Amino acid sequence: MNALAFGEYKKKRWAWIALAFFLFTALSVLIYVFFVLQHDPLLVNLEERLLPSSALHPLGTDHLGRDVLTRLLLGSGYTVGYGLLALLAAVAIGLPFGLLSGLKGGVIDRLFMRIADAFLAFPDTIVAIVLSGLLGAGMENLLLAIVLVKWVSYARLARSTVLTEKRKDYMLAASINGLSTWKVMRKHLFPHVAGHVLVLASLDLGKIILLISALSYIGLGAQPPVPEWGAMLNDARPHFQSTPSLMLYPGLAIVCVVLISNVAGDFFRDRFDVKKDVRK
Repeated sequence: MNALAFGEYKKKRWAWIALAFFLFTALSVLIYVFFVLQHDPLLVNLEERLLPSSALHPLGTDHLGRDVLTRLLLGSGYTVGYGLLALLAAVAIGLPFGLLSGLKGGVIDRLFMRIADAFLAFPDTIVAIVLSGLLGAGMENLLLAIVLVKWVSYARLARSTVLTEKRKDYMLAASINGLSTWKVMRKHLFPHVAGHVLVLASLDLGKIILLISALSYIGLGAQPPVPEWGAMLNDARPHFQSTPSLMLYPGLAIVCVVLISNVAGDFFRDRFDVKKDVRK
């Protein structure tokens, strides 16, 4: 096996390991929630506050006596689930807008470019913080802010791909045959854009999860007693010196999910790399 083939094998191996770990984690969460769940994640029990690990509480309890493992597992639904929801909404808005802008051009394209330039003038995190602050604290407003920040990237990606593809002969043939804009977008342009969007989305998921956790940590996202990972970090901050594990567990959960997202993004980037296929 030469060096290039060995490198490809290692990338695919790590991608499958990441996928297997993600599926195992999701299955464990489902089994725990539906079959083993014994604790109310919102129930306050001050008599059992800050307990160490035990058979009844595998990861101990927090400062209000709530089971940490239960809140950690259910928190994945808020952190990862809302992250996926925001990502899908951003793709659903940005993808058709970018396809239409690149295909039609003219006033629509110029208007889109001005809007995109306005959003891209500042870092995503700064814009999301400002929008969340203006809209008010809460997960719904945070998701809206993230979607408003992220849709531009997918629209620009789709637009740049369309501008490249529309000069090719098959697009000219489609125009001569009188295909409608919808059919051209669906049959000819979307297959070329889908791979690039998948790569960007898989890499963006980790960034969105970090953004949700960070803004929840400073009080702009999930509000108590919601068991979101960033909010759990904020709740555990006053007890860091006495019980550091309260911050360790949600922090490790965030790191693992972001690493899995990045590994998946690298795998899809190699899988859909057009230039790499040409070089072969």
